[in-house]
Amino acid sequence: QVQLVESGGGLVQAGGALRLSCAASARIFRITAMDWYRQAPGKQRELVAIITSGGSTRYADSVKGRFIISRDNAKNTVYLQMNSLKPEDSAVYYCKTPFTSWGQGTQVTVSS
Repeated sequence: QVQLVESGGGLVQAGGALRLSCAASARIFRITAMDWYRQAPGKQRELVAIITSGGSTRYADSVKGRFIISRDNAKNTVYLQMNSLKPEDSAVYYCKTPFTSWGQGTQVTVSS
């Protein structure tokens, strides 16, 4: 299966912001929802946000009001704008579709 490539992670202080990006092939991007997941050390992978091919969005309660998922159909790219970051947001973030396998993810570290 095809892997997606995530980027944009880094180290940021609590209260800061980061924007993650994930590019997919046009063939996949146009037909499927795009999801962002995260996994912190010692914890299960959790679903953070979803955006459908039509643009509808859904968020985990823990990030609602702080994170925004969006997609640029011209660039076949999905974004996760993360605002008001908290130390508990520290994790490896992955984007995923039903047609792709797990990639390497991008590390987000939020210092207190």
